[in-house]
Amino acid sequence: MLFNSYEFIFFFLPVTLLGYFLIAKKSVKLSNVWLTLASFFFYGWWNIRFVPILSASILWNFIFGHLIHKSKNKKLVLFIAIAVNIALLGYFKYTDFFIDSINRFAHTDWNLLNIVLPLGISFWTFTQTAYLVDVYRGKTEPCNFLDYVLFVMIFPHLISGPIINHSEMIPQFNEKERHKFNLDNFALGLMFFLFGLFKKVVIADSLAPIVDQYFGGADALSVWGAWIGVFAYTFQLYFDFSGYSEMALGLGKMINIDFPINFDSPYKSKSPIEFWQRWHMTLGSWIRDYLYIPLGGNRKGQVRKMLNLFIAMTLSGFWHGAGLKYIVWGIWHGFLLVVNHSWRYFAKPRNIKIPSFVAKFMTFAAITAGWVIFRGGVKRGLKIMTKMFNIESIFTASVSGNQIFTILILILLSVTVFIMPNVIEVLNGRFKTCKRWILVAVLLTDICILCISRNSVFLYFDF
Repeated sequence: MLFNSYEFIFFFLPVTLLGYFLIAKKSVKLSNVWLTLASFFFYGWWNIRFVPILSASILWNFIFGHLIHKSKNKKLVLFIAIAVNIALLGYFKYTDFFIDSINRFAHTDWNLLNIVLPLGISFWTFTQTAYLVDVYRGKTEPCNFLDYVLFVMIFPHLISGPIINHSEMIPQFNEKERHKFNLDNFALGLMFFLFGLFKKVVIADSLAPIVDQYFGGADALSVWGAWIGVFAYTFQLYFDFSGYSEMALGLGKMINIDFPINFDSPYKSKSPIEFWQRWHMTLGSWIRDYLYIPLGGNRKGQVRKMLNLFIAMTLSGFWHGAGLKYIVWGIWHGFLLVVNHSWRYFAKPRNIKIPSFVAKFMTFAAITAGWVIFRGGVKRGLKIMTKMFNIESIFTASVSGNQIFTILILILLSVTVFIMPNVIEVLNGRFKTCKRWILVAVLLTDICILCISRNSVFLYFDF
């Protein structure tokens, strides 16, 4: 079930919210049971045959959380638990990739298994792995089974994040006040949801056919077509993922649950380091806490620090998908972070500073170059970038009326992305339940309902 579907908006969400708050008047525990069952229904709507796999993963990690807590050999138990998590993720996400790679390099003819990826497997695997590590480190203790299942399953985060932390979420599930209907929280959550829905169905989905057109015809692209295609995808991904993140945040607010902010105007970043503090923020934190630091972090000198950064980001690319383009994208970001940290190491003691505008421009250009590979693949991506910088063609290539219109739209989106405050800044600072915001909500609802497409999934569903 998609957040941007009629089934979710007009059936699942109102029934779930109504049941949650009505049951909570009698019992907080039963309202949590209701929310858990609703989340299972939400997940099973997409493909019910994956529910047993998710359920088995939850049971496995719950049991091993307790075993780690009680065991004298905590490291061995943790290793076994995480190994099974990685094996499950690896089987579903990477088996066909490895078979295809072997066939290419060894000239074999093994049949692909055509394995269908369970929805959200990367997110619920990472969430539970972090829980196991925190139990091992003594940062948290195992909870009761119902709380743990709800922690993993709660539907706003289940499919595409944010990656949530056990110690931040579990206490909220049992606070009695959070189970009472709060009009202000509900109204704020609704506005987050509607703005996110608008970003997805009006902006991102409108850019999707433009992106498909230009990336699909890389060989015949003009210089203007290459630039339009690249910027269209750069903004499509931005509005698609920020839209999802705000919808998830809003759904949590409706039930008085505070999810972590996962997206904070990343294209305003002045460095690749800052970009990863703003883009998919919970993934960035996960990489830091559960990959970079265990590899040694910055505790073993500058050279080892750079190597750890590079390895962590390469693995992050591999997490995004089973394909060479994702690995190359991860390597690119690892390279950017190494360069960024090296520059800081050199420039800080010498008090050398890059002007803010130049730093933002350089960062955005580097991030965009990575998106070209991410979307088009290595070969096609390089071909598109070659077309973009064919200087001679800039002055000779013709521009159609449709292209001019698209360029104007992209300029407008640029103003929105680079200059204007984001939705979180606007709503957290200025929102009050009043007639003005009711009018905005009605307008957004009308526009979004007209624009919803049944075939429009979120881009991060693929990861």
